[in-house]
Amino acid sequence: MALTMLDPISALIIVDLQSGIAGSPLVHSIDEVVTRACDLIAAFRRHRLPIVLVNVDGVAPGRTERPRRAGQLPEGWTDFLPELGRQPDDIVVTKRTWGAFASTDLEGQLRSRGVTQVVIAGVATGTGVESTARQAFEAGFNVTLALDAMTDARPSAHDYSIANVFPRLGETGSTQAIIDLLERTHAHELA
Repeated sequence: MALTMLDPISALIIVDLQSGIAGSPLVHSIDEVVTRACDLIAAFRRHRLPIVLVNVDGVAPGRTERPRRAGQLPEGWTDFLPELGRQPDDIVVTKRTWGAFASTDLEGQLRSRGVTQVVIAGVATGTGVESTARQAFEAGFNVTLALDAMTDARPSAHDYSIANVFPRLGETGSTQAIIDLLERTHAHELA
């Protein structure tokens, strides 16, 4: 669904833009994704709206067919990319599952701030971003996805999420379209 509106109290969720993932082979340039994420962060900060920085540190327990990395993650692996400009009032969520809501206090933190909508960007489109969007939708938040501010290592997963999953979870658009809509939504603040 194309962008139609942003709720007055929307939060930006940036998923897994961290040192350990930034060097991975990805469908789209990580530099472009980070630049667009930073553009979104700047716009949300301008309007004093909540910023959520999510990193992943490990995996959920349970058996899978795929082998899992054994042992500790390398030093600095979970560090947020410095370009994001983490601030003391940012909400920081460390997850061990694909989505940022499962097994964290993110929903409570957003609700305590009056948030009714989330804008999501980051890595990986078909896992961290999609799972976070699904969980936000299931929790009753309006969901918007910044399609040009996300990427995945798997082209088919990236394309499938964008074409088939995201339109069922909320509205989608470019970073610039989201920023333009945010500016229109909060135009009265600047007058």
